[in-house]
Amino acid sequence: MILIKLWQEAKNEAYLLRKHVFIEEQGVPEDMEQDEFDPLALHALAYLDSQPIGTARLVTMPGNIGRIGRMAVLAAYRRGGVGARLLRALLQEAASQKMMKIELHAQLLAIPFYEQFGFIAQGDIYDEAGIAHRDMILNI
Repeated sequence: MILIKLWQEAKNEAYLLRKHVFIEEQGVPEDMEQDEFDPLALHALAYLDSQPIGTARLVTMPGNIGRIGRMAVLAAYRRGGVGARLLRALLQEAASQKMMKIELHAQLLAIPFYEQFGFIAQGDIYDEAGIAHRDMILNI
């Protein structure tokens, strides 16, 4: 089950998931994990029974462009469709808000995942929180 929540409702569960995946697994500095966009974003949470197992967020940027980010799925549930369900839920939300374009910063290993949904990589590879990333764009 995927639920879309505001940060006030999602922050405890979303932060614990992100902390586990980004800080503990990937070594992202803790002070970089939360930012000024969290309170402005819609947060998708994936549940198995009543346990949160994945999260991602959608931020509305200037020009009504959506930015998807902070996608985190617990290791035991990766490659089982959880990320795809989170992404589809946020893409549907973006479409309902009449966003014309979605952007994201993809870890290099995740580029093939996003390409399945029509995202196109562009620009150079860059470092974000010690991890190689590349920008991706989807026109909807």
